[in-house]
Amino acid sequence: MKEGDVVMAVLAQADGRTKDRPVILLCQMPPFGDWLVCGVSTQLQREVPGFDELLSRTDPDFADSGLWHTSLIRLGYLETMSEGRLLGEVGAIAPARLLRLLTRLSQHISP
Repeated sequence: MKEGDVVMAVLAQADGRTKDRPVILLCQMPPFGDWLVCGVSTQLQREVPGFDELLSRTDPDFADSGLWHTSLIRLGYLETMSEGRLLGEVGAIAPARLLRLLTRLSQHISP
């Protein structure tokens, strides 16, 4: 697995149950190589304009993403997880999209 991959992962839901959901691998974290991931959702109404990113069926990298529907890449839904919680790769986003996401995230957390 590598940065920019779309993978299925076991995520906790609001009711405490778990569900297999897609996430984007943003980067590996020291010292153990856990992954910083962001959630992917079809709940487009939750978009935070200028922060989240819409991945539309008409985007050039949509087919490579492995997603079935227009989806929202939610930078506000971050989690660090071990590879053991990652169930497998379904696709990947374009390197330019990954760079946009990482840049947006770093600008948000930098003073």
